[in-house]
Amino acid sequence: MNLAELLSPNRVIANMQSDEHWPAIVELIDHLVEKGELASDHRVDALSALKEREAQRSTGIGGGIAIPHSFLPDLDDVVTIFGRSVEGVDFCALDRAPVHYIVLFLVPEAQHTLHLKTLSAIAKIMNSADTRNRLGDADTVEKILDILSQRQAAA
Repeated sequence: MNLAELLSPNRVIANMQSDEHWPAIVELIDHLVEKGELASDHRVDALSALKEREAQRSTGIGGGIAIPHSFLPDLDDVVTIFGRSVEGVDFCALDRAPVHYIVLFLVPEAQHTLHLKTLSAIAKIMNSADTRNRLGDADTVEKILDILSQRQAAA
């Protein structure tokens, strides 16, 4: 599994509007619903599960990256979205730096192995400073997907 396989043009926001932690998560979930990538009847449960997870500890891991994630009943497969904020989001990250890259994912309930594989795929690609720099320069969804695909192919 790699991150590029989990994304599509409908699952990328090249220029997020939100500049705060929770509104950024809501923006990502609403985008998934709007694009038909997440059933509208999952919206409330997804936001509730993500809010509960974020209350435990921010998923802003440092280095300009946040990985909000949670389990959700009645999903058939993992749902992932990549959001980029040029200005940066105050995500209460461990290093207190603004977050520019958010990879949010929801996993079917009790799919712990899938959860770990998804986290691993995200960490593998986002750990590269070169990849993050190139993502920062990308000005379209297609370029973002291309960068993520190239990095994955090289890994």
